[in-house]
Amino acid sequence: QVQLVESGGGLVQAGASLLLSCVASEPPFENYAMGWFRQAPGKEREFVGRIISSGATYYADSVKGRFTISRDNAKNTMYLHLDSLKPEDTAVYHCAAGSPVEATIRGHYDYWGQGSQVTVSS
Repeated sequence: QVQLVESGGGLVQAGASLLLSCVASEPPFENYAMGWFRQAPGKEREFVGRIISSGATYYADSVKGRFTISRDNAKNTMYLHLDSLKPEDTAVYHCAAGSPVEATIRGHYDYWGQGSQVTVSS
């Protein structure tokens, strides 16, 4: 059972940047596709982006050009760099791992972290 732990969230002003981390408890981390999702109050959990073992990334249109996903397989860690943050980016950010057939569908991921709160003030 893989455990995922996110960190790095916080309260920032619009336009600021944050770096979220997601650490996996066990290898083979490099075999998993890793994703980021977010959930705002009263809304469904939505896809943010994903990275596969080769390092190829894919993003939701709402974050493309502002958010960047990377991974360090030697550290069993995935990162989400959030830049040019907007109030509408406020949400709990969750990382996920698995072998998704469709990266944007949360049900296709096997393991989830508890989430890290990101709050962006205007």
